[in-house]
Amino acid sequence: MLAKLFWASLWLASSFSCFAQNTAIDSAVSRPIVILVTIDGFPARALHQSPPMPTLLSLAASGAVAEGMIPINPTVTWPNHTTLITGVDASHHHVVANGLLEPVPGSSKVLMKPEVDKSILVHGDTLYDIAARNGLTVGQVDWVAVAGVKNIAWQFEEKPALAGPIAQELIHDGSLTADDIGQFASKSPAWRDQVWTDAAVDILKKHTPDLLLVHLLETDTLQHRYGPLTPAAFAAYANADHCLARIVAAVHEAGLEKRVTYIIASDHGFSSLHHLVRPAVFLRQLPEMQDVWVKAEGGHADIFLKGADREQKAAQLAKELRAMPGVDQIYSNADAQRFGMPSTKETSQAPDLWITASQDYAFEDGDSGPLVSDTPTLGQHGYPNSNPEMNALFVASGSSIRPGSHLGTFPNLQVAPTIARILKLSLPEAQAQPLSQILR
Repeated sequence: MLAKLFWASLWLASSFSCFAQNTAIDSAVSRPIVILVTIDGFPARALHQSPPMPTLLSLAASGAVAEGMIPINPTVTWPNHTTLITGVDASHHHVVANGLLEPVPGSSKVLMKPEVDKSILVHGDTLYDIAARNGLTVGQVDWVAVAGVKNIAWQFEEKPALAGPIAQELIHDGSLTADDIGQFASKSPAWRDQVWTDAAVDILKKHTPDLLLVHLLETDTLQHRYGPLTPAAFAAYANADHCLARIVAAVHEAGLEKRVTYIIASDHGFSSLHHLVRPAVFLRQLPEMQDVWVKAEGGHADIFLKGADREQKAAQLAKELRAMPGVDQIYSNADAQRFGMPSTKETSQAPDLWITASQDYAFEDGDSGPLVSDTPTLGQHGYPNSNPEMNALFVASGSSIRPGSHLGTFPNLQVAPTIARILKLSLPEAQAQPLSQILR
């Protein structure tokens, strides 16, 4: 009898263990997946200009599309990518540029250091941190402000490391070589987008993360050089769509359609310009130039001061700057905080003065040469987010999205809470509500 009881209990324990394992497997293969693809600098208005983008247009037709998505200030890549995965603006996450800003003593220059650990650069919780704490896996391709991150399982960086697992898989598959990795930064923007797409497809098919972050960059590069909505820009839009089509095909080939939701977004829009202004050249002429640093960011420039009397110096400098060509508005730090910029009392990244450029003008770095120079058509962003040309793309489609959903204009603060809702995660620090009206 004892022997029978022993074997019966062993059978029950084994059966329960198998049941638990099968339940966990079933849960893993049925839970939702979100793929967030950012097409850098894609203006919302370009979607209404018949772009050569059949994949994007198809996703928009079968899902949700916005008239425009309002970026945070400053309307720059890293701050807005950080908002897309935190749900907070720069006053909370403290990212105001494409890296950590650090004034250089003895000059007017400000270094921008991109390879700074996320723990130093980004304040607050991110979707990938929260996902990892809840047992979900994350992949990223060319995402920003993620140096030193441990909560992303599968990574292929903007400057990929030869020893990285995804790089090694691509080399093993024959789609990349060690020389390609070594020369990555010197390759064409279109080629880099294609390799980043190779990496995204590899991560999807071989590792199937619950959240995949993908950043495509050629659209930004060519619009800076030639302007938005130009033939060069449309060629970049077409290449981005080709990359998107490959990701959609990979989802189909992996049999993941019933689980995947696509969020296709941009970080900011673009404006055209024909006049460049160097604020450092203007500041160099002033007697109070000592302990003043400037970082030009296209549609705006950040002015940093040093000393106990910073507010008084800022007020005096603001009066002087009104005489500089190309200036639209000059904001003190207290004024800039009303537009989502951080406080100088909370972070060294907050500028003492935030100056914005007039239409058809942009600011650039450099403390020599002419103050103002004319130029053939160029493209820039960084202008205040009240400028409708800064409005960004938003398209959502797939398993969690109501077909035929149409949105007007909304803040990009709502994207991270929406992704969190789909993945059944809590994002308590978010400053806005999810886009519940587009969810099934």
